[in-house]
Amino acid sequence: MKKLTMVLLLAVTAMFASAQEKDYNDDEIQTIFSKHQSNGGYGAVSIGYSRIDGMDALITGARGAFIFSHSFAVGIGGYGFVNDFDYKEVVLGNPVNVGLAGGYGGIFIEPIIGARLPAHLSFPVLFGIGGVALVEDSDWWDEYYDYSTDTDAFLVVEPAIELELNLTKFLRAAAYASYRLTSDIDLDGTDPDALNGVNMGLTFKIGKF
Repeated sequence: MKKLTMVLLLAVTAMFASAQEKDYNDDEIQTIFSKHQSNGGYGAVSIGYSRIDGMDALITGARGAFIFSHSFAVGIGGYGFVNDFDYKEVVLGNPVNVGLAGGYGGIFIEPIIGARLPAHLSFPVLFGIGGVALVEDSDWWDEYYDYSTDTDAFLVVEPAIELELNLTKFLRAAAYASYRLTSDIDLDGTDPDALNGVNMGLTFKIGKF
């Protein structure tokens, strides 16, 4: 496994070096004031899967970024999530299904390796805040009980790796994996680290890369 990891690392490094060499042929020494300096930006939407508190969860999100010289992006992003309503609670003698739902967002940085290659890697890292709630899956007009959700706020850091494909000059698709790491949450009957976990999904970007 270690040998395979080293081989992959060397391959990615070689790809990056090749792309950089090609860039330097256009402008041997590039500076922030170079005439050939190229900046851009993109907007993106994503959909993914995660396990939250041991149950299946849907993750959706959007982000926007400014790209510096094809290789580094800075922007803002936000995500929402909801898991299965499989908790079994009893409120005033009535069984109800409740689940976790919430969202988080903040700023992110994104190193991009080999951006001009048809397939390449990027490494976005999100730093932000969010909120989560226990929500009830029942008819809002039910008169048998009055059930209030329990809520809490949290801090979050989410590093990710994306394998991007250049579909067109202005459109990219990426398969991603990330790990969501949050501060402890305080919700009734819920583990403090319930939001920590791996996300996997697809991201679609449109812009000037």
